[in-house]
Amino acid sequence: MADNYLPKVVKRRVNALKNLQVKCAHIEAKFYEEVHELERKYAALYQPLFDKRSDIVKAAYEPTDEECEWKPDEEEELTEEMKEKAKVEEEKKDEEKEDPKGIPEFWLTVFKNVDLLSEMLQEHDEPILKHLQDIKVKFSDAGQPMSFTLEFYFEPNDFFPNTVLTKTYKMRSEPDESDPFSFDGPEIMGCTGCTVDWIKGKNVTLKTIKKKQKHKGRGTVRTVTKTVPNDSFFNFFSPPEVPESGELDEDSEAVLAADFEIGHFIRERIVPRAVLYFTGEAIEDDDDDVSERQPSSVMKSNDALFPNV
Repeated sequence: MADNYLPKVVKRRVNALKNLQVKCAHIEAKFYEEVHELERKYAALYQPLFDKRSDIVKAAYEPTDEECEWKPDEEEELTEEMKEKAKVEEEKKDEEKEDPKGIPEFWLTVFKNVDLLSEMLQEHDEPILKHLQDIKVKFSDAGQPMSFTLEFYFEPNDFFPNTVLTKTYKMRSEPDESDPFSFDGPEIMGCTGCTVDWIKGKNVTLKTIKKKQKHKGRGTVRTVTKTVPNDSFFNFFSPPEVPESGELDEDSEAVLAADFEIGHFIRERIVPRAVLYFTGEAIEDDDDDVSERQPSSVMKSNDALFPNV
């Protein structure tokens, strides 16, 4: 290290600066705790708007003409001829099909439009996610350990009786005593899913396979049926547990790292801007600034998405 070549009296002063830096890290940790409280406060202000969004999506509320009026920007403006043509096409389509309720497959479309989520999505998940009506973010109460919970609300369906599936992410905002200079904002330290009460024969996270087995002694062959894990978005609700030792095998560590990134993205991007991911506009914005984008709010860098394992 560079300070090995410094005169002893200078190295002594550098040590004093390092001690000051540790104190800065502790102040920074308190700053992020207050940011979390501020997020909690503003979440309560956003929620009535998100609730109204949910009511429109699931056809519990029909917006007024005034609420539906949207003035396009200059790039979106069409000529009168194009407007008329689009209007005729729209009317023709409306005549051809029944009047849909709310916004059909709103959240499923969001999932399919976002690469990070569509990679998790299997064909057998789609009929279930058609019943997803809302996703909410709930922050931990004041004075409680820092965390946030993703709540997935489902209408009655043929797959499970659960009306809400949850995923809670526990965070920590304090420097590691053994390496205080590594502090770079709150870290997600672990997550907890929930039990999905699958209706018999509907569990898409498991599949049945048949395997031929040869008896060692008699030489006869029999067919054995085994139930094995199956790829599915709903594995999201059964993450690997982080042991107290913090030691994980490589596979579990990779699964958790991806899980934390997804949970953070749903909280920071998908829930606040769902309609723009439904239309695809937010995806274009993400592509435009992907090289410059940094996770906002509590998370400062991608490093903060991974546990100390």
